[in-house]
Amino acid sequence: MSVIVADDRQLLPALAAVADVPFHYAEDAADFEPFPAFLSAEETTEWLRAWTRNGEVDGDEFRVFGQDGTGGYAAIWLTRPDRPLADQPVVFLGSEGEAGVIAADLAGFLWLLADGLGPREAVDSPGQKLCPDAALSAIAERFAPGFRRPASAVIDAAAREFPDFEATVVALCR
Repeated sequence: MSVIVADDRQLLPALAAVADVPFHYAEDAADFEPFPAFLSAEETTEWLRAWTRNGEVDGDEFRVFGQDGTGGYAAIWLTRPDRPLADQPVVFLGSEGEAGVIAADLAGFLWLLADGLGPREAVDSPGQKLCPDAALSAIAERFAPGFRRPASAVIDAAAREFPDFEATVVALCR
């Protein structure tokens, strides 16, 4: 299902602010490498075809904006018709086939990062000890004031709203 919101590949200001924060890998910190721009449509399609082993899919439903240290991608999933990018869910598609919706929208994702979880951790180990980050908390306060929730609440709400994401992605695989 392709949903056309806009063919806008301009990185959202909140994600640009996140991209300016240095992430230092440590055992109890988010393993995340934000990109300074969304991947191009061509790069996204090439990646999704390789990830699914399906040469017929395209990447139109995703705006990829970062990765973890293993090469798994964080993306905005365009599934809500006629809604802006910031209102779309944030997903993680891991290098080993992991897939999950990690936040119902950009505001939730910002607070997830502020709590110290990266996209991969939100899928693989959401209950890990949190290591909140002051710089990311300031970004969340700036771009998502009034939406503060603990990481566990962000992840749980996204899972409840989008319970079929993993099955949707698996159906694309060959």
